[in-house]
Amino acid sequence: MRILMVAAENDAIAGMKVGGVADVIRDIPQALAKLEQTIDVIVPDYGLIIDREPHQWVANIQVSFKGQSEQVGLFKLTKQNGETNVQQWLVKHDLFAIGGKGQVYCNDPDNRPFASDATKFALFSAAVTEALHQQALPRPDYIHLHDWHSACLAVLINSAPCYHDIAQIPRVFTVHNIALQGIRPFKDDDSAFETWFPHLSYNGEVICDPRYPHCFNPMRAAINLCDKVHVVSPSYAQEVIQPSQPELGFFGGEGIEADLQHAQAQGRLSGILNGCEYGDQYNIDTSLDDFYLAAEKEILRWAGQNSVLQSAHYLASQRLLGWQNTPSEGPLITSVGRLTDQKMLLMRDGGLQKTLDVLKSKDARLIILGSGDQTLEQELTKVMAINDNFLFLNGFALGLSNQIYSLGDLFLMPSSFEPCGISQMLSMRAGQPCLVHAVGGLKDTVLDMENGFAFTGESLELQLNALLASLEQALNIYSDHPEQWHAIAEKAKQTRFTWQDSANQYLTQLYI
Repeated sequence: MRILMVAAENDAIAGMKVGGVADVIRDIPQALAKLEQTIDVIVPDYGLIIDREPHQWVANIQVSFKGQSEQVGLFKLTKQNGETNVQQWLVKHDLFAIGGKGQVYCNDPDNRPFASDATKFALFSAAVTEALHQQALPRPDYIHLHDWHSACLAVLINSAPCYHDIAQIPRVFTVHNIALQGIRPFKDDDSAFETWFPHLSYNGEVICDPRYPHCFNPMRAAINLCDKVHVVSPSYAQEVIQPSQPELGFFGGEGIEADLQHAQAQGRLSGILNGCEYGDQYNIDTSLDDFYLAAEKEILRWAGQNSVLQSAHYLASQRLLGWQNTPSEGPLITSVGRLTDQKMLLMRDGGLQKTLDVLKSKDARLIILGSGDQTLEQELTKVMAINDNFLFLNGFALGLSNQIYSLGDLFLMPSSFEPCGISQMLSMRAGQPCLVHAVGGLKDTVLDMENGFAFTGESLELQLNALLASLEQALNIYSDHPEQWHAIAEKAKQTRFTWQDSANQYLTQLYI
């Protein structure tokens, strides 16, 4: 069968990765291809990729958008990586580079969230829909949409009579992160549903936001208009059908749980865990001295990107010198990821300081590599300034992250919610056990006292207390019971979450 995957990110193409969805779009097509499926993957060009990738022009697509005709270029990449029955496609238009060349997402002001991105992804969806209608793209047996960025395609196919020829193609929608839904007004804004598609008749009851009925919710629309809905772990499939209770530290359906409950009742909702690649090529031979040298180089590179030296980079450079001069015999605790409340809520309001106090009592050190929310970056920088057992590397570099996975003794992932998670899989692959909040994909991959450590709690306060208790337990095992620690670490290293398993479940649960 032939499957078209539509997404905003794709790590099969250099420069197309921001988050974990890019890893999925890179790997699952290859796994499906090994099962003799043919996969087309299409993403926007973002004004840069075509300039540096071997490609072939296929067609110019005329797209009705904002009341006028827009010409969008359709290209396919000619350089083949991996399975031959995976074809990469790009669509090109100036609007896709509205945030700057090569920028996948824009940073819109708080009073107009998603405005730039919602508009460009609405055009992207319209272009893919029209390319299918004009047969410029091969006709698929299934259309697989990923996250809210591609959701307008489902609305257009469902609502526009001119697309009756492709309306019968089954559609699958994957929710990668339900916290980001792309909500925009229906009208009275330059970035609004009726501005993009002024002549489209639609059923507002199934595509509006339940909390803000005057707004279009792309994620809800795709959930209601697709034949199958997929979330990226079995436990997350159970969490998203429950209402969020942020005051208790629980994050579930984020306002669209009723639609997901309906999808579950209809047998349309599936939870399939993402996978991870394994092999000798992922065994990194490194040392702390190698890491210190690489970290210093990255800090200098990050610092050079700004005319004013950021305090985070200065303090990190000084901390590296201090650690090199005073080595520690204690364990190294690590964390890698985007700095958001999803990942770091328990570390706020003194949580990080309490964690460092526990580590200090065991002569342990903590490294956090990441960037994101500027307020969180500032909070971590302030904590680093007064704790000599903490190194905060305010940026991201793939080489550094790989070294951290290999060098660390215990990986910390206290996410408040985690649809699947990839960092815990990567650290386990390297033989580093994880300490995680038992939610979503973390619950499905890390088993307490078997291949790692897990905590839970019925409120934010209880979750933090459980985190600290679990951390202390893990550190005691590390120092006092080395054989038990080695067994947990070895079990983590041998645990497997393969893309082939995921692909088999795609075929039996989604493409049917």
